[in-house]
Amino acid sequence: MATSFNKRELQKKKEQKRKDKQKRKEERKANSSGSLDNMIAYVDENGAITDTPPNPLMKQEVEADSIAISTPKKEAVEEPALTGHVEFFNAGKGYGFIKNTVTADKYFFHISNAPDDIAEGDTVTFELERGKRGMNAVKIGVMK
Repeated sequence: MATSFNKRELQKKKEQKRKDKQKRKEERKANSSGSLDNMIAYVDENGAITDTPPNPLMKQEVEADSIAISTPKKEAVEEPALTGHVEFFNAGKGYGFIKNTVTADKYFFHISNAPDDIAEGDTVTFELERGKRGMNAVKIGVMK
């Protein structure tokens, strides 16, 4: 069976690509020095990458204690207590909602975090704590 002209041309192209690839491979092998010294890079005193070793005279001594490896501690800053009004309170179930006077946000509270004499409409001070379903009012105090 005779091969078509197109098929012969494709075979010639494939063969030429193989020869070119082999030639490039041999050139890379011939030109590469392959020694470890040519592959090493150094960092100088300014942090730049160079191919020459750094000058030991330019080396600066650093005390290990002066290196900060973490973020500085926050100073204990007490947040001012928030104020609000008891908008809803169900004494039978032991929960209610406080509406912040500044932001008008409502926060859930449980009777265990409030004084016994709390009632609907009272002005209170409170702090916020993250709960399972959002922010909760805790450390509630009734203002007189």
